[in-house]
Amino acid sequence: MHTTDRTIGEAAAHFGLPESTLRYYEKKGLLPGLGRDEAGRRVFSEFHMTLLQVILNLKRTNMPLGSIRQYVEWVVEGEQTTPLRLDMMLKHRQAVLDEIEIMHEALDGIDIKIARYEDRVSGWRKSRTDEENASGEEAAHTSYRKEVHP
Repeated sequence: MHTTDRTIGEAAAHFGLPESTLRYYEKKGLLPGLGRDEAGRRVFSEFHMTLLQVILNLKRTNMPLGSIRQYVEWVVEGEQTTPLRLDMMLKHRQAVLDEIEIMHEALDGIDIKIARYEDRVSGWRKSRTDEENASGEEAAHTSYRKEVHP
């Protein structure tokens, strides 16, 4: 085992993952050539740690495991697959940008709702304070008309 090699526990801790996830990735063919030490424990080389970081980035951006597996196979095949990997990354990048745009639009809608609710809540507080100042205790017994808005 080289000094840069890591055990499954160390690799899992490094990425904040359970060991079972790393075993699952190995079973699915995402960590080819994963070595074993003399006791039969998995050994994560620097190559596997770098590959795992790429896998996690692709997974976080919703690339399907099948596509990630294809990418890993191309990495293992060597430099001649660079054009294929480039094409895959360009397409995935565009898919991620499209998803980000959808999320920004959804976030804008949420921000609009928050602003409306903040205005409404601050209006209620102002109304209650104004009525309490004008009517004294009578304002405490005033019923407020409640409108339902999604």
